[in-house]
Amino acid sequence: MTRTCHLNCIIPPHILEKLLRSDESEVRQAALDTLLTTSRLRGERGVRASFAGAAAAPVGGRRTVFDCKNRTFLSSAVLARSEDGAESADGSVNRAFDGLGATRDFYRTVFNRNSIDGHGMRLNAFVHFGKKFNNAFWDGQQMVFGDGDGRMFSDFTGSVDVIGHELAHGVTENTAGLEYHNQSGALNESMSDVFGSLVKQWSLRQSADEADWLIGPEIFTPGIDADALRSMKAPGHAYDNDLFGRDPQPDNMENYVKLPDTEMGDFGGVHVNSGIPNKAFFLAALRIGGFAWEAPGLIWYESLKASHSETQFQEFANTTYRKAAELFGDDSAEQLAVLAAWQDVGIQISGILAGVARARSLAANRSGGPGGDSGLATVNQQIGALAAQVTGLAKDVTALKSR
Repeated sequence: MTRTCHLNCIIPPHILEKLLRSDESEVRQAALDTLLTTSRLRGERGVRASFAGAAAAPVGGRRTVFDCKNRTFLSSAVLARSEDGAESADGSVNRAFDGLGATRDFYRTVFNRNSIDGHGMRLNAFVHFGKKFNNAFWDGQQMVFGDGDGRMFSDFTGSVDVIGHELAHGVTENTAGLEYHNQSGALNESMSDVFGSLVKQWSLRQSADEADWLIGPEIFTPGIDADALRSMKAPGHAYDNDLFGRDPQPDNMENYVKLPDTEMGDFGGVHVNSGIPNKAFFLAALRIGGFAWEAPGLIWYESLKASHSETQFQEFANTTYRKAAELFGDDSAEQLAVLAAWQDVGIQISGILAGVARARSLAANRSGGPGGDSGLATVNQQIGALAAQVTGLAKDVTALKSR
């Protein structure tokens, strides 16, 4: 396994770049300060080592929250709350502490995973980072939260799915180690959206059809016309306003966005093209029904563990299809749902004829689920007819060769 560490930020650069062109000087300054600070941190290897001693001793995911006091050097932060300490008078501290706990407990309960690295890694968080810092990030060892500028963004500890998203980058680093650029990077971002959303759904005991499938709806101030940073249910429709522009996420491979593999190009559009696998997971979860962290979440989690640093969309789709069969059986409702979901976002599972895939996926397209007996009968008839055609063609080819 290749383990990669990267400064993973919840706010994509295309939003901050848009804010740099705002008519309001205060908005431009906040965006510029956030971009400059983020760039500095990416260039500092020391940021990940500032609390290396605390992170080196795994103890069942023990939580510690530090207060940066609006400074941007983690080494100067002060202890605000520990696992055995009392509740803080600071709401940001408590929200970060609770979000770490919800995420840790989710992985332990649902996937039997011992903290982020699977070995009890300590969970450290830093709040009140910088002044009007419009971001939150995972730096390979710890979570860091800005307070927002109060004009567009509010306190980044306010959204548990944001916390779950950022910590999921740590899970990815310690499993597949997906490289943070182009398709592998978009898949990296998608895995964080998937598990961030699942942490929220699990905490609220929401079924797939009850969940909002939004990432970070709470981080915007009330005056901002935006549903969230991203919508897994409807990529490309999370926001559309003068400040941020229109949500650029595609929901199908035919609309895949090619961007430069640079920092301002979002490393090939990792926050943009993640909309495609996001939509696939949403569709699979909705078709399977029930709680998304159960069958769909398990399929995606096992597929992540079976992936590698350069896994692309196609390979990951194939892996989810295979894992669905291993976990629930060939042609199970779960596998049919996975097949149909990827097909709906323009990715055909390798080795399955398009006509056969369409016929099989009919079972997963009926009433948002696998369908009834009559639906399955129709599907089986169609598959049988297609198989007969393939067999007939094979015989014709054999006959021609024998002449």
